[in-house]
Amino acid sequence: MKARVHVTLKPGVLDPQGKAIANALHGLGYAEAGEVRLGKYIELDVDAADAATARSRVAEMCERLLANTVVENYAIEIAD
Repeated sequence: MKARVHVTLKPGVLDPQGKAIANALHGLGYAEAGEVRLGKYIELDVDAADAATARSRVAEMCERLLANTVVENYAIEIAD
C-alpha cells in the first residue's frame, strides 16, 4: 500500500524558511502571497494486510522518526 504523510509545523511554531519564502515571493512581485508555512511530504510503500494496519504502522513511524511531534503535526493518507 502507498502511504502519504504530510508533516507541518504546529501553529505558533516559528517558521523561518516559510518567512524567507514569503519575503522572496513579495520581492518577486507576488504581493498577494500571505503567510507561508513550510512542511514536508513523505511517500512510502508499506507492506501490510489492510489499510488499518498500514495506517497504524505509519503512525508509529511518524511518532518515532518521521515527525518531531513536539513542534510538528502529521497527517496520513493510505491508498491501495
